[in-house]
Amino acid sequence: MAEKAKPVAGADQTALLRQLPSVDELLLRPRVADLGEKLERGFLVETVRGVLARLRAGIVSGEPIDERHIAVEAIEMLLVQIADHALAPSLRGVINASGVILHTNLGRAPLLVAILEEFRQTATQYSNLEYDVAAGARGKRDVHTSRLIERLTGAEAAIVVNNCAAAVLVTLAALARGGEVIVSRGELIEIGDGFRIPEIMEQSGAVLREVGTTNRTRIADYENAINEKTSVILRVHPSNFTVSGFTEKPEVAELIALGQRLRLPVVEDLGSGCLVDLSPVGISEPTARESVEAGFSLVLFSGDKMLGGPQAGIIAGKKDLVQKVRRHPLFRALRVDKLTIAAMEVTLRAYLRGAWKEIPALRMMQMSVEEISARTDAFHKMLSARIAEADAEVEIADGRSLVGGGSTPAQSLPTKLIRITSARHSASELEAWLRTGAAPVIARIEDDWLLIDLRTVFPEQETILAEALIRALG
Repeated sequence: MAEKAKPVAGADQTALLRQLPSVDELLLRPRVADLGEKLERGFLVETVRGVLARLRAGIVSGEPIDERHIAVEAIEMLLVQIADHALAPSLRGVINASGVILHTNLGRAPLLVAILEEFRQTATQYSNLEYDVAAGARGKRDVHTSRLIERLTGAEAAIVVNNCAAAVLVTLAALARGGEVIVSRGELIEIGDGFRIPEIMEQSGAVLREVGTTNRTRIADYENAINEKTSVILRVHPSNFTVSGFTEKPEVAELIALGQRLRLPVVEDLGSGCLVDLSPVGISEPTARESVEAGFSLVLFSGDKMLGGPQAGIIAGKKDLVQKVRRHPLFRALRVDKLTIAAMEVTLRAYLRGAWKEIPALRMMQMSVEEISARTDAFHKMLSARIAEADAEVEIADGRSLVGGGSTPAQSLPTKLIRITSARHSASELEAWLRTGAAPVIARIEDDWLLIDLRTVFPEQETILAEALIRALG
């Protein structure tokens, strides 16, 4: 058994401090010298000084010290580890075996493979981002996506900002700053990371005018609230919440008619941004085209949820209002960069071609029970054969996959699950081990069973997933 380090007495502190190598001595050590090829010189020197300063502080404070840890060889290896950690990417891929398709914490919608080639050209070369090649003059970055959004939604015009909350913010700043925005109390929701729609709305400079109650709001509530300060009627679609039971809210046609009669813009925060009818696969979510055709003045929706593209907020609708929003100073602060535009354009072109299976999120949503069953059966047989000695049970069970990402909260898709339990390890231990592996795997736990849903696992990831499970169960 290794001896425990003892607290350092005053007389010993001086001796230990003298054992510490100098900065120059460490910089000449072979492994540290090699780091000079990987790290900027100033950062390397700063790192060496920082390590020595921490060791000195520990000795001076009387902390228990193991002399092996202050040997020059040990410090050299510590510096190598620190450098490796600094150079390792923080953002990296994971295997999503949770069955949550639009997993907010895992980046929501995976992008199309075709986007990689578009990125290569757009990111590594100059582009016509804001240049009209035909006219030989400055252009607008909106044109690359607006024409596609207009075709797919039927809107007169469209622009893109960096997320749907930004779309709400800039729209209300442009249309209602200093005025009132009427919204049902039952639609004042909280979105991710504790941000609340009312707080975002207030930052626009508009005054929030709540009407109705949490569960019941009538058209008369909107009518009674309208006054000379009213600038916008806002409807928030419940894409990430449900209110059930004794409920009531006006029909869309009633709100539209009220806005038209009083010449007030009626804006819908549609949220998840569905572009195709997914009811055949069991998902009931209104499309952006339906909202545009219903007569909303502006429709706001996300690019990285049901649409299956990059993080973005889309503002589509009447041309004069879209242009008014675009001219607002906040638009420039919230506009998207060339890579988001490239990713959005590739995604929208796939919709235009009807190539929905090229869009990973849609492909996962449209995966049939028969298809997921076949994959699950094959994976189960392969895994069972390889863990025969692992003292574990592996079985197939019925389950539900979630769309996630603040979309369709009360709806799910039938799936098949791999359920795993081990006599050697708890489900929590298995889940933690999978998360901390070389290729992190995100799974679920239910009743002390580890659950794997292949709906959200790419076929090419199955071998890596199986190897991770085998090591965890070993």
